[in-house]
Amino acid sequence: MGAVSNLLDSKGSDVLTVDPDATIREAIEKMAEISAGTALIMEGGTVIGIISERDVMRKVLLKGKRLHEVYVREIMTTDLTTITPDTSLEDCMKLITDKRIRHLPVLRDGHLCGIISIGDVVKYLIVEKDFKIKNLETYINSSM
Repeated sequence: MGAVSNLLDSKGSDVLTVDPDATIREAIEKMAEISAGTALIMEGGTVIGIISERDVMRKVLLKGKRLHEVYVREIMTTDLTTITPDTSLEDCMKLITDKRIRHLPVLRDGHLCGIISIGDVVKYLIVEKDFKIKNLETYINSSM
C-alpha cells in the first residue's frame, strides 16, 4: 500500500479553510461553492478544528438555531485526528474505521499539507489494485 504523500500527489493538496469567527452561513456558502462536505478551521496558520455538513445539521439546524447567528468556533470539532504525508494508507483506513471519522487532515511539523477522505483512500486503493492486476495480466500473457 502507498503512503498519504502518493495520494496527495494524485489528488492535490487544496483544502477549504474557514476562519473560526465566520458564521455558519458563511462557512456553508464557501463549502457549497466547491461542493465540499467539510472545512478545516484555521487560526494564525494553525489548524484548530473541522466542521462538516453533519455538524451543521446536528448542532445548528436540529437545535433551531439560525445559520447567521452561530459562529464556526461554537460548533467545530477540536479533537482532531491528524496524519502526516508519511502515514500509510493502511493506517489511514484503520483510523477512519476505528474512530468512525470521514476526513483526516494531513500535517507536517504543524503545517497543513492537505486533507484526505475515506473516499479518496478507497479510490486510490482501487486504482492501485487495478494497476497491479493489469501488470500481472501483462506478465502472464507475455510469458505464454
